[in-house]
Amino acid sequence: MSTQASPASGASETVPVSPAGVSDRWEKWGDRLNPLVVKYSREGRTYFFSFFVCLGLVHFGVIPFNAYRSLAREREDETWSLLLLTGLGPRRILGGKVTSFLVQAALYASAVGPFLLFSYFLNGIDLPTILMVLMLGGAWLVFLTFASVCAATLADGRMGRAFVRFALVAALVVTFFQALTFIFVMTEGRGRGFSFDRDFFLLMGAGLWLLLSDGWLLFEAAVARLSLVTENYTRHPRRVLVVQAVLTFLGVAVVWWLMDRDHDVPGIAGILGGLHLILTGLFTVSDVDGQTRPLRAGTRPWSLFRPGALRGFRLTVLLLLGWAAGCAGLLWASEFSSDRLRMGMALVALALYGVIYLSVALLVGRMPKSSRFASPVAVRLLFVAVGALGAGVPPLLSVFLGLESGDELINLLNPVVGTANFGRYDWNDPSGIRMPPELLLCVALVALLCAFAADRVLVRREREAHAP
Repeated sequence: MSTQASPASGASETVPVSPAGVSDRWEKWGDRLNPLVVKYSREGRTYFFSFFVCLGLVHFGVIPFNAYRSLAREREDETWSLLLLTGLGPRRILGGKVTSFLVQAALYASAVGPFLLFSYFLNGIDLPTILMVLMLGGAWLVFLTFASVCAATLADGRMGRAFVRFALVAALVVTFFQALTFIFVMTEGRGRGFSFDRDFFLLMGAGLWLLLSDGWLLFEAAVARLSLVTENYTRHPRRVLVVQAVLTFLGVAVVWWLMDRDHDVPGIAGILGGLHLILTGLFTVSDVDGQTRPLRAGTRPWSLFRPGALRGFRLTVLLLLGWAAGCAGLLWASEFSSDRLRMGMALVALALYGVIYLSVALLVGRMPKSSRFASPVAVRLLFVAVGALGAGVPPLLSVFLGLESGDELINLLNPVVGTANFGRYDWNDPSGIRMPPELLLCVALVALLCAFAADRVLVRREREAHAP
């Protein structure tokens, strides 16, 4: 037993110090310093998120932007034509570029991955959460890489490329912080009672499918934009669009069945899917008029995968109306609910509004003899402008006339307020329906007239383009 001077009685008085106390102290410090003993620590979530931020800087920022710069530099330096002379074709060249950057991402992930997995041994985070986060991060990386490669093909002029570069950098910065916020909420939620239940896996499966299928669609769109005009460059992206819509609807039907035929599943999926088809259809209907002679020889009225705005417009209208009809059918077959009629009218109205405003944009851009507003970019800008006017002017007119801003008749053709009105519950009506089905028939009649007029204009322009 050792002795130690007592501070109260001076140097001459000593008190005994137990060897057991010294041993306990060294054992406690050994537990803190030994990396294999982590039973006192609950910092796994903190370390995991810190390491994931480092990996996210590369995966969600550096890799996608370098993929964009690699293809943009080829076009700026006018060396893309030299690559085509190799005979590889746009698909194989872009596939090689994307694969090389994904391999780089895998190398970075292999360097940081062990640290991410090691955070599991620090407690505070479980292994399923780590694996789920890594899977979602990988899907997000693939989508951002495809989107960046597609962005490099959007503009041909110097000003357009500068705008695309600025928009891409802004989008990468915003989505980086959004992804980190989602991961933080997900990891923190697992430590506070959050569980991997059926709804979570269904939601994550839908998110993964959306990212991967949209990435595939963006890759095919990039290949189409870099293909020659003598090729059937629209066949693959339009085929992917149809496959995506069909498989997504089948997935919605399966989820609807697993959720005991809940009417909310086709209602929400119908609205979100309609918005997605309108966005993708904007690029499909704004294709150039006409096609080359070899392609024109084998084109029939049902050849919707062939180039040309006419066939793209018809395909978009069929997809929009088919999607709305399918989701409305699931709604009608759902368990009895007073909401299914209103939700069905809302998603059908959204599809009709999409047909109306896409048709109006084509009419304004391509009805005149002048080709000033007939370019694909001009038609897309016209769609945005016409949609903004249609959504903003009727509420202002209602207020000016002293009516409610969401007046049903004045906002009948408003794509935003009109869709909300068709799906809104009316407490003053026993049926709960604010917009009667007769008004939906009026919207359908307007959509039919606009689509017919746009189709005839596109037919005329295609004949003029093929005129000798």
